[in-house]
Parts: sequence; structure tokens; C-alpha cells
Amino acid sequence: MIRVLQSVSNMDRAGIETMLMNFYRNMDHEQVQFDFLANKPKPGDYDEEIKSMGGRIFVSPGFMNYGKYMRYMTELFKNHPEYRMIHAHNGSLMLYVLRAAQKNGIRVRIAHAHATAIPFDFKNGVKMCMRPIIKYVATDYWGCSNAAGEYYFSKRRWDRGNQLIHNAIDVDKFTYNEKARRRIREQYDLGDKLVIGHVGRLTWQKNQKKLMDIFAALHKIEPNSQLVMVGTGELEAKLKKQVSELGITDAVTFTGMQTNVDEWYSVFDTFVLSSWYEGLPVVGVEAQAADLPCVFTDTITPEVKVTDRVSFMGLNDDAESWAREILKFGKRDRESRFGDLKNAGYDIKTEAKRMQSLYLELYKRTNG
Repeated sequence: MIRVLQSVSNMDRAGIETMLMNFYRNMDHEQVQFDFLANKPKPGDYDEEIKSMGGRIFVSPGFMNYGKYMRYMTELFKNHPEYRMIHAHNGSLMLYVLRAAQKNGIRVRIAHAHATAIPFDFKNGVKMCMRPIIKYVATDYWGCSNAAGEYYFSKRRWDRGNQLIHNAIDVDKFTYNEKARRRIREQYDLGDKLVIGHVGRLTWQKNQKKLMDIFAALHKIEPNSQLVMVGTGELEAKLKKQVSELGITDAVTFTGMQTNVDEWYSVFDTFVLSSWYEGLPVVGVEAQAADLPCVFTDTITPEVKVTDRVSFMGLNDDAESWAREILKFGKRDRESRFGDLKNAGYDIKTEAKRMQSLYLELYKRTNG
């Protein structure tokens, strides 16, 4: 059995972390085991499940103190010689962990690109400087989409050698569920309303401020409509204030964190993602598995389009134009999209076997 050290922020229910858990659950743990290097001290939503599957969780001092971080990593690799590869998912900050692995003789250093831009925060300038260096410290280049790979590693380096890793899901789990639709709609008093759905952390990147303006315009056209927001985040209070100012408080439902997100897709009639940027959003794949019509910003890679019920709108398009595009879909019968998703490479059972084979091949390189 080989152990792969996955470098993450922490194992909360977010896009990258959920993607990793999808793969982890479907690996043969007698051949490949995941351990996790969290770079935030906050306990993660998935921690107990990881431990139940034999995974270990290490918590680093974080990236704010480079010297302290490097000392911690040196000690970690010294105490755990079983690690011969590291798989990093930290955006531009993955340079830290890849450099630490390089200094400590780890011969397989996978850099995984998950986005096509850098989050806007006080570390933005540092991250912009770090991003171009990653390709010189990593040994292997993986990405959720071609656009993400090219953004982090350059088109030339990506074209020369890459692994496109689809954000695969358990397609059967997300197939449309009429019973769940009826049960949750009754529980939340949604009745026969046209339900516009969104799943994601309430953060700047996801641009839910735009979504609120879009829904306000839509609600004027179709009063029998409801926006349902599944997820939590630091912008929740600001978004609720915006909803109040728009006068649509009763027409917007904030559900908070939900463990049955798969069922919520069956509740929705259309799924909307108004992000400033994405790599290839897992939620977009999940929504299509539920045969949901989807409206995405055109900054999201077109690779996300798997079914014929996907539309793209510009960030600069006005709210009413978005609203009318969403309303074009209306309500339709839903069916299984398993074949479409599997053919496009999003069936987790198939893709987990492929990732497992990649790890085993890379492990052989450490003995060369």
C-alpha cells in the first residue's frame, strides 16, 4: 500500500475537498491510502470520515511564517519516510509545500490546478508572484480543466505533459429523485414555485451579489419563484442585508450547510452559478447529473457543459437578461443523465480507478 499526502486548506465541505473525498471513497485502500496535510487549524467537516477510512490528518503551522512552516515539513518528512509523493491543492500557495517536498527529497510532487484566477485578498500580490514558479518545483501537472492547467503552468508546459483530472462524482447519487423533491418542497413550503437553486460557499469568488440582483429581476417577471441558497460563508450577513434592501426577503431561502445536497438538486428547477471565475465547478457537474438546466457565467470553462441544457451569460450582462435566460428553461421532465456524465469522464467509479493507476505508476518512479 502507498500513502499519498494531500495538501489542502482544511477538509471542510468545499469544492476541492469534496472532489478529493469522492475519489478517496472509491479508492482501493489496500493499494492507495490518502493522508491529509491541513494548513488551517480549524477541524474539517470530513475529518471523522477520513479517520474511519484509515487516513491521517496533520495540521501545519500554516503559510504565514515560511521558516516555521519549512521546519515543520522537514520534521514531518523525517518522521514519515513512507511519503514518496505529495499532491498539492493550495492554489499559488502550493509552492510552499512543493518546495518543502523538493528540499526533503520527495521525488513525486503533483501540482493540481483547480481555478483560472487567484482569489482576491491581502495576499494577492504574493500569490501572483508565486504562481509562475510552481511549474519549476512540481514534477507533475494535474488540472480539473485545460483552462486551469494553462493558467497555473503556462500553455506550453501544460501541453507538453499533463493529466486532466475530471471533477468526477457518484452520478447515481445525484440522479433526479422525485420523492426527495416532494419531501423537501413540503418541508420548506416551496409548493409549486419555480425554484432557482445555488450551491456553494458564500464568498467573493462565487459572486452571489450578482445572483441576488438577477433573482430580484426574475422575481418581478415571475412572482411565483423562490431562490434557494445552499451553503454558508463569510458573506452570508451581507447577502441577507442585500436581499432585504431588494425587498425579496420572503422569496429567498438560505438553508445553511446541508448534508443531503444531492437531494436539493432535485428540488431546484434551474441551477445558477454567477462566479467571477472557476476551474471546473463540481456543483455544475452535480447539477447536470440531476438533469437540471444550468446557467453559468461565461468565465467558467466551456468544458463544464456536459448536457444540452447549459447556457452561458456574461458577467456584464444585465440582471434582466440573465433572468430571461433562466426563465427560458421553465419546468421540464427530468431523466437520468448517467450515460452523458460517464462518457464525458465524470463517473467517479471509473475515474477513481484511473487516478489510482496514476498514483501507482508514479510510485514506481520513486524506486527507479
